[in-house]
Amino acid sequence: MKNWKYFMMTSIVGSALILGACGNSNNESSKGSSTTSQTDAQAGENEKLEGKISGDGSSTVAPIMEAIVEEYSAVQPKVQVSVGVSGTGGGFEKFINGETDFSDASRPIKEEEAAKLKEKNIDYTELKIAFDGLSIVVNKENTWLKDATVDEIKKIWLEDGKEKKWSDINPKWPNEKIVYYSPGTESGTYDYFVNDILEGKDIVKSATLSEDDNVLVKGVESDKNAIGYFGFAYYVANKDKLQVVKVDGVEPTHDTIESGEYTPLSRPLFVYVKNEAVKNNPVMYNFTEYMVKNAGPMAEAVGYVKAPEDVYKEDLAKVEKLKK
Repeated sequence: MKNWKYFMMTSIVGSALILGACGNSNNESSKGSSTTSQTDAQAGENEKLEGKISGDGSSTVAPIMEAIVEEYSAVQPKVQVSVGVSGTGGGFEKFINGETDFSDASRPIKEEEAAKLKEKNIDYTELKIAFDGLSIVVNKENTWLKDATVDEIKKIWLEDGKEKKWSDINPKWPNEKIVYYSPGTESGTYDYFVNDILEGKDIVKSATLSEDDNVLVKGVESDKNAIGYFGFAYYVANKDKLQVVKVDGVEPTHDTIESGEYTPLSRPLFVYVKNEAVKNNPVMYNFTEYMVKNAGPMAEAVGYVKAPEDVYKEDLAKVEKLKK
């Protein structure tokens, strides 16, 4: 069982109250609608629906999405929502191939991915569901790396053809080999780190790569000389096993991520939905609407940071526009 689930359960009662309030709001908005088509009636949140939809993608977004799906199943028990975790890149591949209705992503869609979707006449809508602070973590016994500059992080992680020791970065640090744990190449977290921190240059070849963030947690936890990085929620769920590294004096916290102070490692998280699926499938419309209305409290429940309310209002307007 994933670590985030235990963390989520500590907030689930409060979340349920929030979701209940959102549900009342949803009902009011549907009562006020002048649209009377059968599809719209089916999409009302009081109407019990039946069907299947599927998504795939980012392991970073997975805790939020799985929390949403778990709560949604109580509202629509006959709707089956399956969510894979093959990384942002892997999720987009399935989205492009027509295998999924939505795709979770920890980075914006790439130009080449958008081009492939256009070739296949697949229109999509980008929804921003939360914010994350990519967290640099080290072993609990690490006494030397409490705070790092962005330049030091680059020096640690850049491939330079040599086996690196901590003392190569800073002479005051131990003369011990650095052990690396990184998300896999299909991960949007990997893409973000390489592009925004390493400026597109190669990451160290000796790094252990995995799409499963729990593998990274265990790796860093088990080696005094290990360093890794992943989404903020995974650090929060494992903070008793790891220690987080400040970046230029700023620790990733709810407040520093929300304010943008934790830079350049703060980033938005996305869900991309297939327009035709939202338009033509009442189940997909209903789920997408529910997801947008509840993404904020669910993101907070599992350790991420909700987006500003205006973002969710804009996303909801996009979804409602697709239905027309």
